[in-house]
Amino acid sequence: MAGALPEGEPVPRDGSLPASARVSGQFGVYVHVPFCASRCGYCDFNTYTATELGGGASRDEYADTVLQEVRFAGGIVDQRVQTVFFGGGTPTLLSPRDLGRILEGIDRTWGLAADAEITTEANPESVSPRTLAQLRTAGFNRISLGMQSASAGVLAILDRKHTAGRATQAATEAREAGFEHVNLDLIYGTPGETADDFAASLAAVIAAGVDHVSAYSLIVEDGTRIAARMRRGELPLPSDDVAADRYLAADRTLSAAGFSWYEVSNWATTPQAQCRHNRLYWTGGHWWGFGPGAHSHVDGVRWWNVKHPVPYAKRLAEGVSPGLGRELLTAEDRQVEDVMLRLRLAEGLPLTVADPVGAEKALVNGLLDPAAYERGRAVLTLQGRLLADAVVRDLLP
Repeated sequence: MAGALPEGEPVPRDGSLPASARVSGQFGVYVHVPFCASRCGYCDFNTYTATELGGGASRDEYADTVLQEVRFAGGIVDQRVQTVFFGGGTPTLLSPRDLGRILEGIDRTWGLAADAEITTEANPESVSPRTLAQLRTAGFNRISLGMQSASAGVLAILDRKHTAGRATQAATEAREAGFEHVNLDLIYGTPGETADDFAASLAAVIAAGVDHVSAYSLIVEDGTRIAARMRRGELPLPSDDVAADRYLAADRTLSAAGFSWYEVSNWATTPQAQCRHNRLYWTGGHWWGFGPGAHSHVDGVRWWNVKHPVPYAKRLAEGVSPGLGRELLTAEDRQVEDVMLRLRLAEGLPLTVADPVGAEKALVNGLLDPAAYERGRAVLTLQGRLLADAVVRDLLP
């Protein structure tokens, strides 16, 4: 969702897909909610505070606008939905009733699978025991809470508004409300974060009893407040060595607590706790993205909506697709993406789709697992996970 949208070719006004595009297998839905109470210092996602948004786009009317796009899409794709993911932004700035209405619209349009995974992201301060219970009643069974750190000092540098203990408290409340799966997000490598700070964050996550943890290295994006502070010399630049140390600490601590990595930045206690929706992205699956700036992919066709909520709503009110541009992926494009994404998974990818010389080089350098290699698969070692981007470059034909 970050940064400028690509060029691409125009999307037809009726949103139709090429005749060759067919949905088979897993199909997911992503719903982008672009509202935030405040902007975090590291965030360059397509989100808007009330001040940034100005007039012309109402949070109160947003559910109805998204439902217009859902109805629009229903005439183009006919496939039962296995996963739904509400992201942002802060989806839980919408009321549980409005989030539930959108979910009902998706169910009416396509039908939700009996075992559908239905996730919402949430900031810890944007939920309460009451709203969590309402979300659960509405059909949500998985929640992903943006914890980032257990250190008040680190949270302050990131411009997070919740207190240090609120995220784990919200996780407990979610489990008590009946959520089947609860994730906590961590960010490591923030300037000023110590090894003890990160160890405390990991300990807090484990103590919270969640079944999924995501941990990402801080990425400093141009145009963010934290990037500006670094340019002014107020904060030091991130350290690759520190980030590597933090990753190793995360894997060691989470593994000892019963979590297993299944994607470079994600750990789960059981296979059932893995995020099925994200696996759609990593395995080249099909999904329709709703909301301003949302991306979609169906059978090699990728498209993206207009970025700002005002023209997004205007197009739908006029009965026109909000799609701004699209691209038709070539077989080569799809192979490159397959290597880039599947290599990040614990099961890796078949060596038959990788460059043999590059794969041999990665194996010799200790970046690919020898036992998996003998079975004909490229699977990252722990050291390989630290250098995943470099291994991808080696494996691309």
